[in-house]
Amino acid sequence: MNTSDAVELLAGAMPEHRGSVWADFGAGEGTFTRALIKLLGPLSRIYAVDRDATAIARIDRRPSALGGKVIPVVADLARPFDLPELGEDLLDGALFANTLHFIRDPVTVLTRLVSLVKPGGRIVFVEYDRRAASPWVPYPISSARLPALAASAGLTAPTITTTRRSEYGGELYVAACDVVG
Repeated sequence: MNTSDAVELLAGAMPEHRGSVWADFGAGEGTFTRALIKLLGPLSRIYAVDRDATAIARIDRRPSALGGKVIPVVADLARPFDLPELGEDLLDGALFANTLHFIRDPVTVLTRLVSLVKPGGRIVFVEYDRRAASPWVPYPISSARLPALAASAGLTAPTITTTRRSEYGGELYVAACDVVG
């Protein structure tokens, strides 16, 4: 998937306001981070969080013709960590693109990370539907399972905004929720 594909996939789930502060949890090499910058505009600030320091370093070295500020953070999502420069503020939103299916206990992790987002903030998920567990998707989060997961983390009921066939099997879906305030 390239940045244009990611923009197209996320577009229907994103809020209207631009110039916000978001986190891309499980950013990898930054495909969805770059999509967030494109969708949120040049005044945006995106925390690209991943445990893979090599992948995060690749994001940091890429020139950003799109504007926006990317703040790389090397961290394991399953453990507490800080977002530099955030201080006492909260995020406007968070993206979990192909992230939660790697976490054995997504309720605990999602609840902790959602606490970094302001009430009314947007949470966007990209996950596989109709896919059995595998080394690449060890803990699938089906669209049928997502509402209970969202409710347990203090989110509104998810709205699926996009689905598309995955070239890796199964179907990808994008869902948006808001933080209950």
